Amino acid sequence: MTTIRYATRSGTARKVPLASRSGVFLVLLLFAIYTLIPPWWLLVSATKNKGYLFTTNGLWFSHFDLWANVRDVFHEEDGVFSRWIVNSVLYSVGGAAVGTLISAMAGYALAKYSFRGRDLIFDIVLGAVLIPASMFALPLYLMFSSLDLVNTYWAVFLPSIVSPFGVYLARIYAAAAVPYELIEAGRIDGAGEARIFWRIAMPVMSPAMVTIFLFQFVGIWNNYLLPVLMLSDNKLQPITVGLANWRAEFNNGVPYNVTITGAFLSVIPLVIAFLVLQRFWRSGLTAGSVK
Repeated sequence: MTTIRYATRSGTARKVPLASRSGVFLVLLLFAIYTLIPPWWLLVSATKNKGYLFTTNGLWFSHFDLWANVRDVFHEEDGVFSRWIVNSVLYSVGGAAVGTLISAMAGYALAKYSFRGRDLIFDIVLGAVLIPASMFALPLYLMFSSLDLVNTYWAVFLPSIVSPFGVYLARIYAAAAVPYELIEAGRIDGAGEARIFWRIAMPVMSPAMVTIFLFQFVGIWNNYLLPVLMLSDNKLQPITVGLANWRAEFNNGVPYNVTITGAFLSVIPLVIAFLVLQRFWRSGLTAGSVK
């Protein structure tokens, strides 16, 4: 049987049968196809007008009308799509930025300070990571309703700045990447705890913070349940809820190709964020995995 050798960390070579490698490659290829077909269909469908959307091959281009579709998206319902994009950017960028900072501060404190109840707090954070976000929606609605914050930007923004997973990741990264010797050196130089965090710990934790920001940004951008529950004003809705409303209004005059093109446009910011932050994201995910 044909085998392939690869080097291990110890320097020894291990034999891997070619059939095993081919099987792994086949499985990965199937997963890649399964993952890429939906965005490919979305891209192809966004280039067709409503006359050719269902009458041509759904996985290949025909009668390229992407720019006309984009124009129709931004003109539908007096240009409300632009307002939805602005709302999504405000919720996602603002919530992810504040949430990343809070997560970094909390994770650093849990990793580098000893105080009563530290382990209990971290256990609660881990428990919150395991609870689906949808279970918090109704309690949050009741709480914000009592505070008269329902149907305001704050009803979506405030819950978005809390990230248990971000606190967990920041704590793990700070414990592995920020040495106590560096903190002690800052204290010897006369720096306070706040200055040590801002000037020493934060630059070291930047890969983890970028990773937290990316996860928060994607999670808030794709969030549907919270804004649809909190907001009734169409002008406050993010792009996810707006597109769902357009899909429901298909029989009331909103063309299907407009909804599809809007969905395609809503994916572009996520792709840009991944491409721009990919290097930091990968280094943050692998932090502490090898010592």
